[in-house]
Amino acid sequence: MLQKANIVGPGKLKKAMRAVANFLVAAICGLTFGFTALGYFITMVSGPVVGARDFVVYWATGQQLAHHANPYDREMLLHMERAAGLPDKYGPMFMRNPPPTLLLAYPLGFMPLRIASIVWSVVLLLCLVGSVRILWLMHGRRKGIRHWLAYTFAPALVCLLNGQLSLFALLGLVVFLRLHRTHPFLAGISLWLCTMKPHLFLPFGLVMLIWIVITKSYRIVGGAVLAIGLSFAISWHIDPQAWSQYSRMVHTSGIQTEFIPCIAVLLRSWISPGSVWLGYVPAALACIWSAWYFWTRRAEWNWNTHGSLLMLVSIVAAPYSWLFDQALAIPALLQGAYRTRSRNLVILLALLSAFDEVAMLCNVWKSSAVYLWTLWAAPAWVIWYLMATHTESLIATWASWTARWKPSDSVAQGDFSQQAGAGDQKPLAGPIDLEAVPAGTEGHSG
Repeated sequence: MLQKANIVGPGKLKKAMRAVANFLVAAICGLTFGFTALGYFITMVSGPVVGARDFVVYWATGQQLAHHANPYDREMLLHMERAAGLPDKYGPMFMRNPPPTLLLAYPLGFMPLRIASIVWSVVLLLCLVGSVRILWLMHGRRKGIRHWLAYTFAPALVCLLNGQLSLFALLGLVVFLRLHRTHPFLAGISLWLCTMKPHLFLPFGLVMLIWIVITKSYRIVGGAVLAIGLSFAISWHIDPQAWSQYSRMVHTSGIQTEFIPCIAVLLRSWISPGSVWLGYVPAALACIWSAWYFWTRRAEWNWNTHGSLLMLVSIVAAPYSWLFDQALAIPALLQGAYRTRSRNLVILLALLSAFDEVAMLCNVWKSSAVYLWTLWAAPAWVIWYLMATHTESLIATWASWTARWKPSDSVAQGDFSQQAGAGDQKPLAGPIDLEAVPAGTEGHSG
């Protein structure tokens, strides 16, 4: 009876722990999603809130374009953003994305503020849902709730709340991962969405260029060139002076010396705040590492697996990046969540994401909270991914290494028994004490 309890007990405990883990993940993701969903609908339709988020800069830029005015005009943008509800503590906001991205803001110039906010928010939500859906299909329609970690990933939710463009880049990345083998031309076209945030893809883009040359995947180049060329032509038609206006804005707006919570900007602030080039040092080092990382794995390179770590490193080493830009980590983190067998690691990912969400909520009362509490986020995703994808292999390596000592111990014991039998044929002095035999060795064969 006791032996039966010892056998059944651990199984029931493991089942109970699994149920608790599922409940925790579901509860954390559900609460985070619930609060964010509420905020999402409020930011779409509430007048005072609509103009207080980053979306207002795209709407104001679209208004300028629709009236054939300078989309980077400081005074006009500030006037429209203030009228829309931008708080006085913020200065004028500009579209920092390259001029071809203006074609996304252009349609907003023909819509009222609230209608434009609803349309923009719905499009961003579709980008997130479509990206996660494609990833779920790529991983074989896995059962369970782990893909909900992507839907409730804090940087993606922050991107929805602020109305930022990072979810467009996420969709481009996911479509490339899905189509680069079967439809390379379409995969190349999807990369245009990634050019909206080119600074986030520096190591990733370098490896892609090397990979294209080695594998001769020139159809991807053809699709990318076509999409980029069309976007240049359309943006030039909308505003022929966009590039010169953009260059003037970059050099006069003070954006280059702005503090942004990321490693590159923090490094520059510590060493020499006025030296802009210091912000590119992490990216340069990451490019060197990425070239080595690819070259040593070029024979077996897989964008869905090797590209995950590459994308995470690209985010960490970016010259500048915000919390919402880390939505690009979703493909890597979802792959890690599917790959790991550790439910504790899945719970840890949910908790880290929830902590980021708490930081954003605290930002309402203390504006520095988002800076102080989210600097760790990008490196944390890298560490978590390495734990999720390499912990089991490290455990297996340790087990195989320790197992080498077990045969030698048994051989030594066998040699000792033989020596004792050869030198001493006397009977045992007393009966064998079965209680002294280690538990589990009775009846053990081999």
